[in-house]
Amino acid sequence: MKKNTIFSYSYVLIAYIIAIYAGKLSLDHIQTSSEILDMLIADIIATVIIFIFSLMSGNSSLYDPYWSLIPVPIALYWIYLFPEGNHTRHIFMFIAISSWSLRLTFNWIKSWPNLMHEDWRYKKLAEDTGRLYWFVSFLGIHLFPTLIVFLGMLPVFVASKMTAEIGFFDIIGLTICLAAVEIEYLADEQLRKFKLSNPVKGANMEKGLWGISRHPNYFGEILFWFGLFFFAIGDQFKENAWTAVGFISMVILFKFISIPMMERRLVKTKTDYEKYQKKVSAIIPMKF
Repeated sequence: MKKNTIFSYSYVLIAYIIAIYAGKLSLDHIQTSSEILDMLIADIIATVIIFIFSLMSGNSSLYDPYWSLIPVPIALYWIYLFPEGNHTRHIFMFIAISSWSLRLTFNWIKSWPNLMHEDWRYKKLAEDTGRLYWFVSFLGIHLFPTLIVFLGMLPVFVASKMTAEIGFFDIIGLTICLAAVEIEYLADEQLRKFKLSNPVKGANMEKGLWGISRHPNYFGEILFWFGLFFFAIGDQFKENAWTAVGFISMVILFKFISIPMMERRLVKTKTDYEKYQKKVSAIIPMKF
C-alpha cells in the first residue's frame, strides 16, 4: 500500500486533519495565562499526532510538510484572537505566509511520490542511531523544527495585536517575504530543469541563482522569516526586538545544521564540488 500514491496522500491528509483538530481542541480546552503558551501547547500536541502517524508508517518524512503548513492556522488563530489589530496588517501577513506556504507545500507534493520515499537525511540518522532512532526522530526531526518555526512565527503574534496604521516597515516586510518566496521558487525551478536536462551522474548546478549561492533556496527561507520580523517592528522596535529570536534561530539552523550536513553529502556525490565551494558563497549571494 505504501507504493500507492492515492493511499499515501490520503494517509498524510488524514494525519494532518487529526493533528490540526487536536491542536484546536487544545486551544479550546487548555487555557493558560499566555496566548503564546496556549498556541505552543497546541502546536506540540499536533506535532505528537504527526509523529504517531510517522511511527505507524515507518516514515519520518510524513512530518516534512508540517513546516510549511502549520504557520497558516497559527497566523489565522492569532489574527482571529486580536480583531482590534490593524486589518490591513493582518491581510499583509496572511498574504506573505500563505504565499510561502503554498509554494513550499506544492514543492513537497511534487517531490514526494509516496510513503516509500523518505528523506536521505532521516535514513542516515536511522543508520547512525539504531534502536534509538524513533526517540531521536521525535526530538530532532519532529519537535525541534516545530519549535524553530514557532519562534519564527512570534513576530506574527506581536503584529496581530498592533493597532497602529500601516507603515514603512509593514511594506518592507511584505516586500521581503514575497521576494523570498520568488527566490525560493526560482531556485527550485532552476534546479529541477537542470536535473531534467543533465542526466549525468554527479553533475553540479552552477548557473542562475546557484551561480551566486550554493543554497539559494535556504537563503530565500531565511529571508522570509527575516521579512516577518519587520511586521513586528513598527514604532515599537525596543519593545518587540525580542521577536528577532525567530529568524536568528533560522540562521543558526541552516548555517550550522542543515547546510553542513548537505555539504558533506554533496562533496561525496557531486563532481568538483570542493572547487564550487571556493568560488560561491554558501548562503548570501556572492562570488569570491
